[in-house]
Amino acid sequence: MRVISLLLIVVTFGLSAGCSKFRSYNGPEITHVLVEKSKRRMHLLSGQKVIKTYRVGLGFAPDGHKFVEGDGRTPEGRYLIDRRNPNSEFHLSIGISYPNPADIAKARSMGKSPGGDIFIHGRPKKYRNGKRDWTAGCIAVKDREMEEVYSMVTDGTPITLRK
Repeated sequence: MRVISLLLIVVTFGLSAGCSKFRSYNGPEITHVLVEKSKRRMHLLSGQKVIKTYRVGLGFAPDGHKFVEGDGRTPEGRYLIDRRNPNSEFHLSIGISYPNPADIAKARSMGKSPGGDIFIHGRPKKYRNGKRDWTAGCIAVKDREMEEVYSMVTDGTPITLRK
């Protein structure tokens, strides 16, 4: 009976440990994130070497640079990963430093707000509607993939988003 109890404890602990959304990463440092919007791909790089590539979903109006809040576009340009949200509505998320001063100036010249809160995030069940581009301007990957990205990419990592 004692052996069975011990076995149940080990199995329970092992299952709960395997369900965590927080992973560890011991590979090469990710020094740059590259998003190719037209190819719907995101690459994590160490130096010039691609370590991992993901298929992504974008804003619901994916063509062109984001200029104003609510336009549904994903920004283009060079930014930084600047924050993380372990309790995101979208499983996990890491923030992108949009808008930069040029983005703010452009939106203001149009009498608008540039918006903000652009993230790389997961895709919870309630957002799985079959559309490829469904976010308000963010970059979306599968939840399990987001767990990898979250563990691999640190705050301060440059990110380039291009056509």
